[in-house]
Amino acid sequence: MSLIKRSISLSGHRTSIALEPAFWAALEAAAARREVTLAAMVRTIDEARGADEALASALRVFALGAAKDG
Repeated sequence: MSLIKRSISLSGHRTSIALEPAFWAALEAAAARREVTLAAMVRTIDEARGADEALASALRVFALGAAKDG
């Protein structure tokens, strides 16, 4: 399965994030349930992650938890 790259503005600069389509779908569904934009939710996850945790990894972990919680 190939990765899909998206660009999002975080802390005033653009960054590219590459995730599998299933993770993007889970993140989009989680954002819709929370009634926030995907970009806003990614910014929140980015701000909460540890300095030693990659953003893509933090997003995957969040997506798994959000899918599990429904």
